[in-house]
Amino acid sequence: MLPDRTPRGWGYPPPPPPGWGYPRPRPPVVSGLAVLILVTVGFALVAPHARTIRAALAAGKLPALELPGPLPRLDLPDLPRPAPKRATPARPSPPAGAAVAFALAQRGKPYRWGAEGPHAFDCSGLTWAAWRRAGVGIPRTAAGQLAGLPRVAGPLRPGDLLVYRTDGPSRRHVAIVSAPGRMVEARGRGIPIRQTRIRRDFLGAVRPGGR
Repeated sequence: MLPDRTPRGWGYPPPPPPGWGYPRPRPPVVSGLAVLILVTVGFALVAPHARTIRAALAAGKLPALELPGPLPRLDLPDLPRPAPKRATPARPSPPAGAAVAFALAQRGKPYRWGAEGPHAFDCSGLTWAAWRRAGVGIPRTAAGQLAGLPRVAGPLRPGDLLVYRTDGPSRRHVAIVSAPGRMVEARGRGIPIRQTRIRRDFLGAVRPGGR
């Protein structure tokens, strides 16, 4: 019997396309073991050159990544900002207010060592007389006021006394706080009683009648 030499497709129906009675070919599945092998091989290839890559990065020899164009600008709406909170100055007590009013009324009067008024004052004579007018007794000298009155633990208030170091005979000078950042003092000979800015180099601040 002679072999059949008829070519395929000559009289034979072509095979049906996939899906026509035949299962569709499935894509190859890459197993987790294969991924692990690929990652391990990649690290093994890069590891010998790790130091070289780090040195090139430190020296800036690697080519920089260039973006295709400028990044788009994002215009955000202006949101309302909360107004900053302002510290409300503490109101003086009625005795402190009376003491400050008395000290302010003495402005322009001369300084005189040992004077307690009414025509002249020294520094501690002014603060002593001011708080005496308010009905509060305090030590007569600046050193005694610093040592015998309660120290101020928080912000200064009108009526507080600020004691400074001085070259005078008592080695101490005192002034009375009259407003935020301001004080009244009998500074020294030839300087009339005046209101001036608070000098921050005081030795201590005390509060007559306070705790």
